[in-house]
Amino acid sequence: MADPAQVKHLKADVEGWNAWRKANPGEDVYLSGANLSGTYLSVANLSVANLSGADLRGADLYDADLRGADLRGADLRGADLHDADLSIADLRGADLRGADLHDANLSGADLRGADLSGTDLHDANLRYSDLRGANLSDADLHDVDLSDAIR
Repeated sequence: MADPAQVKHLKADVEGWNAWRKANPGEDVYLSGANLSGTYLSVANLSVANLSGADLRGADLYDADLRGADLRGADLRGADLHDADLSIADLRGADLRGADLHDANLSGADLRGADLSGTDLHDANLRYSDLRGANLSDADLHDVDLSDAIR
């Protein structure tokens, strides 16, 4: 369950959110199931955040820090995630249809069962990622680093 105060803070001011995260590095972030669709979250520090089941459709997550985030079952359709750091993120069953992940770092990400159809992944880093059961149909895989990925 999402923490309503955290959702409100994040939606109101990304710069203030990042300052709060820096001042409170041990504070858990609970955004599970939150409606963040269409929200401007560019450069947001969402590392190790619980975003499972969150609605992030069309969200601007350009250059966001999502390292180690729990995004299981999150709806990221049409989200802008280019240059985002999703290393070691849990994206099992996430809906990423049509998302922009070019130049994103997905190294070590768990993408089992994720729907990446029609996703722009060009120049993305998918080293060591787990892609078992992921749907990559019509995805742009131009210059994607898939070395040591589990397929």
